[in-house]
Amino acid sequence: MPKLLIASNNAGKLAEFRELLDGCGWEVVSPAEVGLVLDVAETGASYAANARIKAQAFAGASRLASLADDSGLEVDALNGEPGTLHHVKGWDGVNDAERITLLLDALKDVTGKRRTARYRVVIAVVLPDGRVIEEEGTCEGVIVNTPSGSGGFGYDPVFYLPSEKKTMAELTRAEKNQISHRAVAASKMRERLRALV
Repeated sequence: MPKLLIASNNAGKLAEFRELLDGCGWEVVSPAEVGLVLDVAETGASYAANARIKAQAFAGASRLASLADDSGLEVDALNGEPGTLHHVKGWDGVNDAERITLLLDALKDVTGKRRTARYRVVIAVVLPDGRVIEEEGTCEGVIVNTPSGSGGFGYDPVFYLPSEKKTMAELTRAEKNQISHRAVAASKMRERLRALV
C-alpha cells in the first residue's frame, strides 16, 4: 500500500484526516512517523496556493505523496474576512477565544441574516511525479453572538449551522465528519486517491 504523508504537525488534524480518508487505499502517515521535521510558511494569497506550498514542501522532503490543506472562515458582512489572509490582516489572536472576541467585535453592528458565513477549505495532494490534485469544500453557517459547545477549534463555538440547530462546536466528531468543509473536500479526495491506487 503506498504511503500518503499528511503535511501537518497538528495532532488533531492528523487524526481527523485519518478518519476522513479511511478506505482511500493509501497508508496515511504523519511527519513524525517518517522522521520528518518541517515547518512551512503559508505565503500564498489563496487557500489553494497555501495548500500546494505545504504539500510540495513535504513531498520534496519526503519523496512521498503528500497532502496539505488550507482553510478559513469567510464572513459575508466582512467582505470575506478573516479568510485566507487572516494571519497577515490582524485576525490571528493569541488563542481561539481571542480570535472569537475579535470576530464578534467586528460584527457588533451586524444583525440577523447579514451574519452569514462559510468555512472553506482546499486540499492538495502532490504526487511523487509532481502532479497536483485538489479538491475544495465549503460549509455554510451563521455567526452567533454567544459561543456554545466545547468541541472543535477556531471559530466553531460561534459558527451556527441552521440545518443542525447547533454550532459546529456542539457537534459530535462523527457529526462534524459528515458535514464539515473538510469532510466534503476529503470525501471527494478519497475517491480520487482510490482511483490512483
